[in-house]
Amino acid sequence: MKITDAKVFVGGPGKNYVTLKIMTDQGVYGLGDATLNNRETLPAAYLKDYLIPNLIGRDPRNSEDIWQFMYRGAYFRRGPIAMAAFGAIDMALWDIKAKLAGMPLYQLFGGKSREGAMVYAHATGANLEGLMDSIAHYVEAGYKAVRVQCGIPGMPAESYGVASAKEDHKHFITDFSGIRPKEEIWDTDRYLNYMPGALAEIRDRFGSELKILHDVHHRLLPREAAEFAKAVEPVKLYWLEDPTPADDQNAIKLIRQHSTVPIAIGEVFNSIWDCQQLIEQELIDYIRVAVTYAGGITHVKRIVDLAGLHHVKTGFHGAPSHSPVSMAAQAHLNAWAPNFGIQEYLVLGTPECDALFPSNHQMINGMVIVSDEPGLGVDFNEEEAQRYSYKPGSHPVVRLEDGTLWNY
Repeated sequence: MKITDAKVFVGGPGKNYVTLKIMTDQGVYGLGDATLNNRETLPAAYLKDYLIPNLIGRDPRNSEDIWQFMYRGAYFRRGPIAMAAFGAIDMALWDIKAKLAGMPLYQLFGGKSREGAMVYAHATGANLEGLMDSIAHYVEAGYKAVRVQCGIPGMPAESYGVASAKEDHKHFITDFSGIRPKEEIWDTDRYLNYMPGALAEIRDRFGSELKILHDVHHRLLPREAAEFAKAVEPVKLYWLEDPTPADDQNAIKLIRQHSTVPIAIGEVFNSIWDCQQLIEQELIDYIRVAVTYAGGITHVKRIVDLAGLHHVKTGFHGAPSHSPVSMAAQAHLNAWAPNFGIQEYLVLGTPECDALFPSNHQMINGMVIVSDEPGLGVDFNEEEAQRYSYKPGSHPVVRLEDGTLWNY
């Protein structure tokens, strides 16, 4: 069996999904996702110019050797661009392998550990009352876990993960349009003074059973993060996400010394080497890597296994930049992983997206039920893909009130 061709498609409804399709001489094809949010053309070019020419003629069943060839064969290793491209190829090869076996992908990992995987939604509001309304919407829809972000009094409305008063706070997605990034203003003192009390009110309103998650998005210094984590302990958060920039992993030690709040980190990590220290020293409780830009299924399985040895659960990244292809790959990993924790889930189930990526995966009462179709269980409509083209965008950037550039 040989790989005969591979194509890369960039575009989608409201997103620049980077979809890879690998074809074989037996008519079986596999799909992968190389979407790197707001840098989508870079992994696409890497795939077209460097990787695909090295795939032609290879046996797609040898996914481990191909992964090693891509990773070890690149003198300059890792990084989000390369790992996203590797990840797409690896997903497609696993898709082919499972289709050849006539099994859903999770069976090749060892079968299911659970019937459904709990997901969390994003609730937001320009103020606390708007956030409460957004949380109630998701609770009524059956979600058992909700990430909560709200506007801070005295701080401009445009801050991380927060809808303005004019936007739909029940289904808010950050606007990434335009090549020049939007600029947000951040004030740490206002945040520290307000957010612990707001989280306490949310807990009072919704009771002890709702799993409440909160994302600081790298905005605090280590001492500030330790202070905040200690202050919110009574709320019993399901997790506190990215309290400090992931660059300084020793910062998490300080937080651990002052608080027992569960910590989730890793959505910007690209390899097992990025999170090895945090996992082995048991400084985190949830690892947030994504199967896309952490090198695909082969590499993420290794991370999951390492995490399981150190009481760390999975909490894979699932922002709207992940296409239904990578979300399907993570659905199969979630069905299998003995140390599964929770899955972020923000793929918009629009008719346009469903037409581009037909699938029988289901979301029922805040749980993803994985499809039993062979392979990843998601397809790609090339004719539908012709409707879309690349539209440049950028993440916002953050400044303090005096103009100093800060962490996004």
